[in-house]
Amino acid sequence: MFNILVVDDDKNTRLFLKAVLEDAGYKVTTAKNGIDALDVIDKDHIDLIVLDIMMPKMDGYELTRSLREANNSLPILMISAKQLPADKHKGFIVGTDDYITKPIDDEEMLYRIKALLRRAKIVSERKIQIGSVILDYDSFTVTKGNEVQELPQKEFLLLYKLLSYPGKIFTRIQLMDEIWGASSETGWETVTVHIGRLRKRFEGWEEFQIESVRGLGYKAVKRI
Repeated sequence: MFNILVVDDDKNTRLFLKAVLEDAGYKVTTAKNGIDALDVIDKDHIDLIVLDIMMPKMDGYELTRSLREANNSLPILMISAKQLPADKHKGFIVGTDDYITKPIDDEEMLYRIKALLRRAKIVSERKIQIGSVILDYDSFTVTKGNEVQELPQKEFLLLYKLLSYPGKIFTRIQLMDEIWGASSETGWETVTVHIGRLRKRFEGWEEFQIESVRGLGYKAVKRI
C-alpha cells in the first residue's frame, strides 16, 4: 500500500484529504508544515507528498527546494489557492512534479496521484511492464515470454517514451527534441520512419499499439 504524506497547515483540509485518499486505498500520514514533514520523511517510508504552499515555519516552496537539493526525488503534488502562472512556474522551478489549484477536484487529484506514482515506479525500476511484455531501459530490450528483442537505441527510447505515457499524444517535433535532441539536424520525418519500424517489429502483439493521431502525432495505447 502506498503511503502518502499530506502537508497542510489547515486541520480541516488535512482531514478532508486524508479521508479522500484513504477511501481510494492509500495509507495517509499528515503534517502541518514543512518542518514537521521533514521529520516524517526521516522516520517513515513515504511514496508521494501532497503539499500546500502557504504554511508557517517552512512553506511548500521551501520544503520542495530542500528535498531536491538533498537529491530526494519523492513525487510531489502541490495544491494551492495560488492560481497565477508565476506561482505555478515557481513551483515547477523549485522541483514539484505537478500542481493543481483549489478548490480541489477529488477525482482529478486522484488521477494525478496515480500517474505520478506510476511514473516514479518506471523511473526507479527503469522498466515498463505491460502484461507479459517488459521493456528494460538498461539493456534496450523488449521481452515477451521467451522472446527477447534488443532494439537500436533510438527505436527503444522512442517506444519507451510513448509507453511511459500511454494515451498521451506526442507531436513529431516533441519526439525529435526528446530522442534526437533539439540541436539535431535530422528532419522530423525520421520519427515517422522509426515509428514504422516499431510497428512492423511488434506487429501482432496484443499488449500495445502505436497509433497515429491525424494532424498531431502519435500515441501508444495499452491493450491489456
